Amino acid sequence: MNQEFAWRSAIMHCIADPTDVGPDNAYEYYEDGLLVVENGRIKALGNASDLLFSLNADTPIEHHPNALITPGFIDTHIHFPQADMIASYGEQLLDWLNNYTFPEEQKFADADYANDVAERFLKELLRNGTTTALVFGTVHKTSVEAFFTQAQRFDLRMICGKVMMDRHAPDYLTDTPDSSYSDSKALIEKWHQNGRLHYAVTPRFAPTSSSEQLHKAGQLLQEYEELYLHTHLSENQKECEWVHDLFPESKHYLDVYDHHQLLSERSVFAHGIHLCDLEYERLHETGSAIAFCPTSNLFLGSGLFNLAKAEQHKVNVGVGTDVGGGTSFSMFATLSEAYKVTQLRGENLNPIKSFYMATLGGAKALKLQDKVGNLAVGSEADFIIIDKQATPLLTTRLQRSSTIQDTLFALMVLGDDRAIQATYAAGRCVHRRQ
Repeated sequence: MNQEFAWRSAIMHCIADPTDVGPDNAYEYYEDGLLVVENGRIKALGNASDLLFSLNADTPIEHHPNALITPGFIDTHIHFPQADMIASYGEQLLDWLNNYTFPEEQKFADADYANDVAERFLKELLRNGTTTALVFGTVHKTSVEAFFTQAQRFDLRMICGKVMMDRHAPDYLTDTPDSSYSDSKALIEKWHQNGRLHYAVTPRFAPTSSSEQLHKAGQLLQEYEELYLHTHLSENQKECEWVHDLFPESKHYLDVYDHHQLLSERSVFAHGIHLCDLEYERLHETGSAIAFCPTSNLFLGSGLFNLAKAEQHKVNVGVGTDVGGGTSFSMFATLSEAYKVTQLRGENLNPIKSFYMATLGGAKALKLQDKVGNLAVGSEADFIIIDKQATPLLTTRLQRSSTIQDTLFALMVLGDDRAIQATYAAGRCVHRRQ
Protein backbone atom coordinates (compact mmCIF):
# COMPACT_ATOMS: atom_id res chain seq x y z
CA MET A 1 0.00 0.00 0.00
CA ASN A 2 1.42 3.39 -1.05
CA GLN A 3 2.07 5.61 1.97
CA GLU A 4 3.53 8.53 -0.02
CA PHE A 5 1.53 11.73 -0.42
CA ALA A 6 2.42 15.14 -1.84
CA TRP A 7 1.16 18.70 -1.57
CA ARG A 8 1.98 21.37 -4.16
CA SER A 9 1.73 25.01 -3.09
CA ALA A 10 3.77 27.96 -1.96
CA ILE A 11 5.73 26.65 1.04
CA MET A 12 7.62 28.49 3.77
CA HIS A 13 9.41 27.35 6.92
CA CYS A 14 12.07 28.75 9.23
CA ILE A 15 15.49 27.11 9.43
CA ALA A 16 17.21 29.41 11.97
CA ASP A 17 16.60 32.25 14.41
CA PRO A 18 16.41 35.56 12.51
CA THR A 19 18.13 37.25 15.44
CA ASP A 20 21.21 35.09 14.84
CA VAL A 21 21.39 35.00 11.04
CA GLY A 22 19.19 37.89 9.88
CA PRO A 23 15.60 37.58 8.61
CA ASP A 24 16.61 36.93 4.99
CA ASN A 25 18.72 33.91 5.95
CA ALA A 26 16.35 32.41 8.48
CA TYR A 27 13.82 30.73 6.20
CA GLU A 28 13.28 28.75 3.03
CA TYR A 29 10.51 29.76 0.65
CA TYR A 30 9.31 27.94 -2.44
CA GLU A 31 6.87 29.92 -4.55
CA ASP A 32 5.83 26.71 -6.32
CA GLY A 33 6.92 24.08 -3.83
CA LEU A 34 6.32 20.41 -3.23
CA LEU A 35 6.04 18.76 0.18
CA VAL A 36 6.31 14.96 0.12
CA VAL A 37 5.26 12.90 3.14
CA GLU A 38 5.78 9.19 3.72
CA ASN A 39 4.57 7.30 6.78
CA GLY A 40 3.92 10.48 8.73
CA ARG A 41 7.31 12.12 8.12
CA ILE A 42 8.67 14.64 5.65
CA LYS A 43 10.32 12.74 2.81
CA ALA A 44 11.19 15.67 0.53
CA LEU A 45 10.78 19.43 0.29
CA GLY A 46 11.75 21.73 -2.55
CA ASN A 47 10.70 23.28 -5.82
CA ALA A 48 7.95 21.35 -7.55
CA SER A 49 9.89 21.39 -10.81
CA ASP A 50 12.79 19.57 -9.11
CA LEU A 51 10.77 16.95 -7.24
CA LEU A 52 7.74 15.98 -9.30
CA PHE A 53 9.72 13.54 -11.45
CA SER A 54 10.88 11.60 -8.36
CA LEU A 55 7.41 10.78 -7.06
CA ASN A 56 5.98 7.30 -7.32
CA ALA A 57 3.63 6.98 -10.24
CA ASP A 58 0.61 6.50 -7.97
CA THR A 59 1.45 9.21 -5.41
CA PRO A 60 -1.58 11.46 -4.82
CA ILE A 61 -0.81 15.18 -5.24
CA GLU A 62 -2.97 17.92 -3.75
CA HIS A 63 -2.49 21.22 -5.56
CA HIS A 64 -3.22 24.47 -3.70
CA PRO A 65 -2.28 27.38 -6.00
CA ASN A 66 -3.82 30.03 -3.73
CA ALA A 67 -2.42 28.77 -0.45
CA LEU A 68 0.70 28.78 1.69
CA ILE A 69 1.95 25.69 3.53
CA THR A 70 3.84 26.23 6.79
CA PRO A 71 4.65 24.07 9.81
CA GLY A 72 1.88 23.73 12.35
CA PHE A 73 1.92 26.36 15.08
CA ILE A 74 3.40 25.63 18.50
CA ASP A 75 1.72 27.14 21.57
CA THR A 76 4.12 27.19 24.52
CA HIS A 77 1.56 28.13 27.19
CA ILE A 78 -2.19 27.47 27.37
CA HIS A 79 -4.77 26.23 29.90
CA PHE A 80 -7.25 23.72 28.49
CA PRO A 81 -9.63 23.93 31.51
CA GLN A 82 -10.07 27.66 30.85
CA ALA A 83 -11.35 27.22 27.29
CA ASP A 84 -14.97 27.90 28.23
CA MET A 85 -14.22 30.94 30.41
CA ILE A 86 -12.31 32.86 27.76
CA ALA A 87 -13.34 36.54 27.54
CA SER A 88 -14.36 36.86 31.20
CA TYR A 89 -14.66 40.54 32.04
CA GLY A 90 -12.83 42.99 34.14
CA GLU A 91 -10.10 41.70 36.46
CA GLN A 92 -6.35 41.61 36.87
CA LEU A 93 -4.49 38.39 37.53
CA LEU A 94 -5.07 37.54 41.21
CA ASP A 95 -8.75 38.56 41.29
CA TRP A 96 -9.28 36.87 37.93
CA LEU A 97 -7.97 33.58 39.34
CA ASN A 98 -10.26 33.73 42.37
CA ASN A 99 -13.39 34.98 40.62
CA TYR A 100 -13.29 33.02 37.37
CA THR A 101 -10.52 30.44 37.13
CA PHE A 102 -10.82 28.49 40.35
CA PRO A 103 -14.64 28.03 40.18
CA GLU A 104 -14.32 26.78 36.58
CA GLU A 105 -11.47 24.40 37.36
CA GLN A 106 -13.49 22.79 40.14
CA LYS A 107 -15.67 21.16 37.46
CA PHE A 108 -12.77 19.04 36.19
CA ALA A 109 -13.10 16.56 39.02
CA ASP A 110 -15.81 15.11 36.77
CA ALA A 111 -14.26 12.89 34.10
CA ASP A 112 -17.11 13.32 31.61
CA TYR A 113 -16.90 17.08 31.87
CA ALA A 114 -13.12 17.01 31.49
CA ASN A 115 -13.32 14.78 28.41
CA ASP A 116 -15.90 17.02 26.76
CA VAL A 117 -13.82 20.15 27.27
CA ALA A 118 -10.59 18.41 26.24
CA GLU A 119 -12.10 17.28 22.94
CA ARG A 120 -13.52 20.71 22.13
CA PHE A 121 -10.28 22.40 23.20
CA LEU A 122 -8.15 20.24 20.90
CA LYS A 123 -10.51 20.74 17.98
CA GLU A 124 -10.28 24.50 18.52
CA LEU A 125 -6.48 24.35 18.52
CA LEU A 126 -6.49 22.34 15.30
CA ARG A 127 -9.03 24.70 13.73
CA ASN A 128 -6.52 27.46 14.36
CA GLY A 129 -3.56 25.52 12.99
CA THR A 130 -1.87 24.66 16.29
CA THR A 131 -0.46 21.14 16.28
CA THR A 132 1.69 21.16 19.45
CA ALA A 133 1.04 22.85 22.79
CA LEU A 134 2.34 22.96 26.34
CA VAL A 135 -0.84 22.68 28.37
CA PHE A 136 -2.00 23.21 31.94
CA GLY A 137 -4.53 20.76 33.37
CA THR A 138 -6.16 21.26 36.77
CA VAL A 139 -5.28 19.83 40.17
CA HIS A 140 -7.36 16.76 39.28
CA LYS A 141 -5.75 13.68 37.74
CA THR A 142 -8.93 13.27 35.71
CA SER A 143 -8.21 16.48 33.78
CA VAL A 144 -4.88 15.18 32.50
CA GLU A 145 -6.25 11.72 31.79
CA ALA A 146 -8.94 13.37 29.68
CA PHE A 147 -6.52 15.59 27.84
CA PHE A 148 -4.06 12.84 26.95
CA THR A 149 -6.86 10.45 25.96
CA GLN A 150 -8.25 12.97 23.49
CA ALA A 151 -4.81 14.06 22.21
CA GLN A 152 -3.93 10.43 21.53
CA ARG A 153 -7.05 10.07 19.37
CA PHE A 154 -5.63 12.69 17.00
CA ASP A 155 -2.02 11.42 17.34
CA LEU A 156 -0.82 14.87 18.39
CA ARG A 157 2.54 15.81 19.88
CA MET A 158 1.30 17.40 23.09
CA ILE A 159 2.62 18.16 26.57
CA CYS A 160 0.43 18.41 29.66
CA GLY A 161 0.58 18.14 33.43
CA LYS A 162 -1.51 18.04 36.58
CA VAL A 163 -1.48 21.28 38.56
CA MET A 164 0.33 21.08 41.91
CA MET A 165 -1.28 23.52 44.37
CA ASP A 166 -1.31 23.00 48.13
CA ARG A 167 -2.06 26.49 49.49
CA HIS A 168 -3.63 29.90 48.82
CA ALA A 169 -6.45 28.38 46.81
CA PRO A 170 -9.94 27.09 47.66
CA ASP A 171 -10.02 23.82 49.58
CA TYR A 172 -11.81 22.15 46.67
CA LEU A 173 -8.72 22.77 44.47
CA THR A 174 -5.82 22.02 46.76
CA ASP A 175 -3.73 18.88 47.02
CA THR A 176 -0.77 18.09 49.29
CA PRO A 177 2.95 17.70 48.60
CA ASP A 178 2.61 13.91 48.87
CA SER A 179 -0.61 13.56 46.87
CA SER A 180 0.65 15.86 44.11
CA TYR A 181 3.81 13.78 43.90
CA SER A 182 2.00 10.42 43.80
CA ASP A 183 -0.68 11.63 41.35
CA SER A 184 1.95 13.13 39.05
CA LYS A 185 4.07 9.99 39.27
CA ALA A 186 1.13 7.82 38.21
CA LEU A 187 0.39 10.09 35.25
CA ILE A 188 4.04 10.18 34.22
CA GLU A 189 4.32 6.40 34.21
CA LYS A 190 1.16 6.05 32.14
CA TRP A 191 1.50 8.90 29.65
CA HIS A 192 5.02 10.33 29.42
CA GLN A 193 6.54 9.44 26.04
CA ASN A 194 3.49 7.34 25.26
CA GLY A 195 3.35 7.82 21.50
CA ARG A 196 3.69 11.55 20.85
CA LEU A 197 2.77 12.64 24.39
CA HIS A 198 4.96 14.16 27.08
CA TYR A 199 4.44 15.07 30.73
CA ALA A 200 5.12 18.43 32.37
CA VAL A 201 5.55 18.79 36.13
CA THR A 202 3.20 21.70 36.77
CA PRO A 203 3.21 23.75 39.98
CA ARG A 204 0.71 26.52 39.24
CA PHE A 205 3.03 29.28 40.47
CA ALA A 206 5.19 29.89 43.50
CA PRO A 207 2.46 31.45 45.71
CA THR A 208 0.22 28.36 45.54
CA SER A 209 2.92 25.80 46.32
CA SER A 210 4.73 25.38 49.61
CA SER A 211 8.47 24.78 49.65
CA GLU A 212 7.67 21.13 50.43
CA GLN A 213 5.60 20.82 47.29
CA LEU A 214 8.17 22.59 45.10
CA HIS A 215 10.75 20.17 46.49
CA LYS A 216 8.52 17.27 45.37
CA ALA A 217 8.30 18.83 41.90
CA GLY A 218 12.09 18.92 41.73
CA GLN A 219 12.23 15.32 42.92
CA LEU A 220 10.03 14.20 40.02
CA LEU A 221 12.30 15.96 37.55
CA GLN A 222 15.27 14.05 38.95
CA GLU A 223 13.51 10.69 38.88
CA TYR A 224 12.33 10.67 35.25
CA GLU A 225 14.11 11.58 32.03
CA GLU A 226 13.01 14.34 29.68
CA LEU A 227 10.15 15.65 31.81
CA TYR A 228 9.09 19.24 31.35
CA LEU A 229 8.61 21.87 34.03
CA HIS A 230 5.76 24.28 33.30
CA THR A 231 4.76 27.17 35.54
CA HIS A 232 4.25 30.94 35.73
CA LEU A 233 6.85 33.61 36.43
CA SER A 234 6.65 37.37 37.04
CA GLU A 235 3.35 37.99 35.30
CA ASN A 236 1.89 40.70 37.54
CA GLN A 237 3.42 43.28 39.88
CA LYS A 238 1.23 42.32 42.85
CA GLU A 239 2.09 38.67 42.23
CA CYS A 240 5.80 39.53 42.34
CA GLU A 241 5.34 41.41 45.62
CA TRP A 242 3.44 38.43 47.03
CA VAL A 243 6.25 36.06 46.08
CA HIS A 244 8.76 38.34 47.80
CA ASP A 245 6.67 38.26 50.98
CA LEU A 246 6.22 34.47 50.87
CA PHE A 247 9.87 33.66 50.07
CA PRO A 248 11.92 36.47 51.67
CA GLU A 249 15.07 34.36 51.59
CA SER A 250 15.03 34.24 47.76
CA LYS A 251 17.04 36.77 45.73
CA HIS A 252 14.20 37.19 43.22
CA TYR A 253 11.14 35.36 41.87
CA LEU A 254 13.09 32.96 39.65
CA ASP A 255 15.33 32.06 42.56
CA VAL A 256 12.35 30.42 44.28
CA TYR A 257 12.18 27.87 41.46
CA ASP A 258 15.96 27.65 41.15
CA HIS A 259 16.29 26.84 44.85
CA HIS A 260 14.07 23.79 44.28
CA GLN A 261 16.01 22.65 41.17
CA LEU A 262 13.26 23.46 38.71
CA LEU A 263 15.36 25.16 36.02
CA SER A 264 16.49 23.09 33.05
CA GLU A 265 16.46 22.88 29.26
CA ARG A 266 12.88 21.61 29.48
CA SER A 267 11.62 24.30 31.87
CA VAL A 268 9.16 26.79 30.42
CA PHE A 269 8.09 29.85 32.39
CA ALA A 270 5.03 31.71 31.20
CA HIS A 271 5.17 35.52 30.98
CA GLY A 272 8.47 36.70 32.51
CA ILE A 273 7.46 40.34 32.24
CA HIS A 274 9.03 41.81 35.38
CA LEU A 275 12.49 40.24 35.42
CA CYS A 276 15.86 41.59 36.54
CA ASP A 277 19.12 40.99 34.71
CA LEU A 278 20.10 38.22 37.12
CA GLU A 279 16.94 36.31 36.22
CA TYR A 280 17.56 36.63 32.49
CA GLU A 281 21.13 35.46 33.01
CA ARG A 282 20.03 32.42 35.01
CA LEU A 283 17.39 31.49 32.44
CA HIS A 284 20.09 31.56 29.77
CA GLU A 285 22.57 29.57 31.87
CA THR A 286 20.07 26.77 32.47
CA GLY A 287 18.58 26.73 28.95
CA SER A 288 15.15 27.54 30.37
CA ALA A 289 12.56 29.23 28.16
CA ILE A 290 9.96 31.99 28.45
CA ALA A 291 6.51 31.79 26.87
CA PHE A 292 5.60 35.25 25.56
CA CYS A 293 1.83 35.62 26.05
CA PRO A 294 0.85 39.01 24.58
CA THR A 295 -2.94 38.73 24.48
CA SER A 296 -3.26 37.76 28.14
CA ASN A 297 -0.61 40.27 29.24
CA LEU A 298 -2.66 43.03 27.63
CA PHE A 299 -6.07 41.67 28.63
CA LEU A 300 -5.16 41.31 32.31
CA GLY A 301 -3.13 44.51 32.37
CA SER A 302 0.00 42.65 33.40
CA GLY A 303 2.58 44.57 31.37
CA LEU A 304 4.68 44.52 28.21
CA PHE A 305 7.13 41.64 27.72
CA ASN A 306 10.66 42.81 26.92
CA LEU A 307 11.55 40.61 23.95
CA ALA A 308 14.66 42.63 23.15
CA LYS A 309 16.01 42.11 26.69
CA ALA A 310 15.34 38.37 26.51
CA GLU A 311 17.18 38.20 23.20
CA GLN A 312 20.05 40.28 24.55
CA HIS A 313 20.51 37.59 27.22
CA LYS A 314 19.99 34.78 24.66
CA VAL A 315 16.97 33.33 26.45
CA ASN A 316 14.80 30.90 24.48
CA VAL A 317 11.40 32.45 23.76
CA GLY A 318 8.26 30.80 22.45
CA VAL A 319 4.75 32.20 22.02
CA GLY A 320 1.74 31.29 24.14
CA THR A 321 -1.91 32.11 23.64
CA ASP A 322 -2.53 31.59 27.38
CA VAL A 323 -6.23 30.88 26.88
CA GLY A 324 -8.36 31.71 28.91
CA GLY A 325 -6.53 34.83 30.17
CA GLY A 326 -5.46 35.05 26.56
CA THR A 327 -8.21 36.18 24.24
CA SER A 328 -7.78 33.94 21.19
CA PHE A 329 -6.74 30.44 20.18
CA SER A 330 -5.41 31.95 16.96
CA MET A 331 -1.66 32.25 16.60
CA PHE A 332 -2.29 34.91 13.96
CA ALA A 333 -4.09 37.06 16.55
CA THR A 334 -1.42 36.31 19.14
CA LEU A 335 1.41 37.37 16.81
CA SER A 336 -0.51 40.51 15.90
CA GLU A 337 -0.65 41.47 19.58
CA ALA A 338 3.02 40.55 20.00
CA TYR A 339 3.84 43.03 17.25
CA LYS A 340 1.86 45.74 19.07
CA VAL A 341 3.59 44.97 22.38
CA THR A 342 6.98 45.47 20.77
CA GLN A 343 5.74 48.67 19.10
CA LEU A 344 4.70 50.02 22.50
CA ARG A 345 8.25 49.32 23.70
CA GLY A 346 9.65 51.32 20.80
CA GLU A 347 10.85 48.21 18.99
CA ASN A 348 9.89 46.32 15.86
CA LEU A 349 8.98 42.66 15.35
CA ASN A 350 9.88 41.32 11.93
CA PRO A 351 7.25 38.94 10.48
CA ILE A 352 9.89 36.27 9.90
CA LYS A 353 10.81 36.47 13.58
CA SER A 354 7.12 36.24 14.49
CA PHE A 355 6.60 33.06 12.52
CA TYR A 356 9.88 31.69 13.81
CA MET A 357 8.70 32.09 17.41
CA ALA A 358 5.39 30.42 16.58
CA THR A 359 7.03 27.44 14.84
CA LEU A 360 10.72 26.53 15.08
CA GLY A 361 11.37 28.90 17.98
CA GLY A 362 8.56 27.29 19.95
CA ALA A 363 9.94 23.87 19.10
CA LYS A 364 13.38 24.91 20.34
CA ALA A 365 11.86 26.26 23.56
CA LEU A 366 10.34 22.80 24.05
CA LYS A 367 13.44 20.91 22.86
CA LEU A 368 11.39 19.38 20.05
CA GLN A 369 13.17 20.97 17.09
CA ASP A 370 14.31 17.56 15.84
CA LYS A 371 10.67 16.51 15.58
CA VAL A 372 8.41 19.49 14.81
CA GLY A 373 8.56 23.21 14.07
CA ASN A 374 9.87 23.07 10.52
CA LEU A 375 9.52 21.00 7.36
CA ALA A 376 13.02 19.56 7.21
CA VAL A 377 13.38 16.09 5.75
CA GLY A 378 12.88 13.55 8.52
CA SER A 379 10.67 15.81 10.63
CA GLU A 380 7.20 14.73 11.65
CA ALA A 381 4.67 15.93 9.10
CA ASP A 382 2.79 18.49 11.21
CA PHE A 383 1.80 21.28 8.84
CA ILE A 384 -1.02 23.61 7.87
CA ILE A 385 -2.47 24.85 4.60
CA ILE A 386 -3.22 28.56 4.83
CA ASP A 387 -5.84 29.88 2.39
CA LYS A 388 -4.67 33.24 1.04
CA GLN A 389 -8.20 33.92 -0.23
CA ALA A 390 -9.99 33.02 3.01
CA THR A 391 -11.74 36.41 3.26
CA PRO A 392 -12.36 39.23 0.78
CA LEU A 393 -10.04 41.50 2.75
CA LEU A 394 -7.20 38.97 2.74
CA THR A 395 -7.70 38.36 -0.97
CA THR A 396 -7.37 42.01 -1.93
CA ARG A 397 -4.57 42.71 0.55
CA LEU A 398 -2.45 39.75 -0.55
CA GLN A 399 -2.87 40.66 -4.22
CA ARG A 400 -0.64 43.64 -3.36
CA SER A 401 1.97 41.50 -1.65
CA SER A 402 5.23 40.97 -3.52
CA THR A 403 7.32 39.29 -0.78
CA ILE A 404 6.81 36.40 1.62
CA GLN A 405 7.59 38.78 4.51
CA ASP A 406 4.72 41.04 3.52
CA THR A 407 2.40 38.06 3.04
CA LEU A 408 3.21 36.77 6.51
CA PHE A 409 2.68 40.17 8.07
CA ALA A 410 -0.72 40.56 6.42
CA LEU A 411 -1.73 37.08 7.58
CA MET A 412 -0.53 37.93 11.07
CA VAL A 413 -2.68 41.06 11.22
CA LEU A 414 -5.73 39.99 9.21
CA GLY A 415 -5.78 36.19 9.50
CA ASP A 416 -7.88 34.05 11.83
CA ASP A 417 -9.24 30.49 11.93
CA ARG A 418 -10.97 31.02 8.56
CA ALA A 419 -7.53 31.13 6.92
CA ILE A 420 -6.66 27.62 8.12
CA GLN A 421 -7.84 25.47 5.24
CA ALA A 422 -6.48 22.23 6.72
CA THR A 423 -4.31 21.01 9.57
CA TYR A 424 -2.18 17.87 9.42
CA ALA A 425 -0.59 15.90 12.26
CA ALA A 426 1.92 13.16 11.42
CA GLY A 427 0.75 13.40 7.82
CA ARG A 428 -2.92 12.84 8.63
CA CYS A 429 -5.59 15.49 8.17
CA VAL A 430 -6.98 16.33 11.62
CA HIS A 431 -8.94 19.41 10.59
CA ARG A 432 -10.43 20.56 7.32
CA ARG A 433 -12.35 23.81 7.08
CA GLN A 434 -15.98 23.30 6.20
